[in-house]
Amino acid sequence: MTKKFIKEVEVFTRHMRDPQNAALPDGIESRRISLYSELIFNNIENLISKSFPVLRDITSGDDWNIIIRNFIKNHKSKTPYFPKAPLEFLKFLEKKQIGIKIPKFYLELAHYEWIEISLAQDMRELCFDNVDKDSSLLDGIPVVSPLTEALVYNWPVHRISSDFCPKVKPNELTYLVVYRDIFFDIGFIELNKVTARLFQKLQTNIKKNTRDIILNVAQELNHPNPDVILNGGQEIVQELKNRNVILGVKK
Repeated sequence: MTKKFIKEVEVFTRHMRDPQNAALPDGIESRRISLYSELIFNNIENLISKSFPVLRDITSGDDWNIIIRNFIKNHKSKTPYFPKAPLEFLKFLEKKQIGIKIPKFYLELAHYEWIEISLAQDMRELCFDNVDKDSSLLDGIPVVSPLTEALVYNWPVHRISSDFCPKVKPNELTYLVVYRDIFFDIGFIELNKVTARLFQKLQTNIKKNTRDIILNVAQELNHPNPDVILNGGQEIVQELKNRNVILGVKK
């Protein structure tokens, strides 16, 4: 490629990113190139809107257009693949070059919605080859689905909507497990601090059975009646199994 051609491409792409301020490429009718730039903006805006529906819903049209325009203009994507654009958008938000004032929970909400996207796009399927789905969960070594994400947020991102946009950060953290089930549906379970600790131990466990893991959490809490924790833990573990977060126990 000649230097002239490279320069022409740079002028063209610069105008595509920022048609209001970047110079027009030579030899191209303004009406025609405006159609290109509008098509690019609309395609990207449509993809990002569908990928982050709550984020889009709580953002006014003018503000949303400013965010998308700044994303197109300023963000240097690391991938040419269109399905990866939501991750690039999240990286753009993390750089805080948005161009407008946004709610304090905005980035956490975007991350939560991106986790749902990443699980939906994950090519893996749940495998039960080495899993016993029928034996006692308490007595066996639990198998946690690889298609799960344990998340901790400052804001209740799973509750945010156009009808609920909190302005004050809660005193308590929000603990969530986001998962994809055998029907490829995405769901979430809200946990408290204790059950979040239990799930963390379940995820990192290699050889302990579920009963020992729950009792270990009770020991950490210095609970006077471990059976209370055991009973509560058993209910949580069963719900996780019902949701395909826990697949069963090792054969």
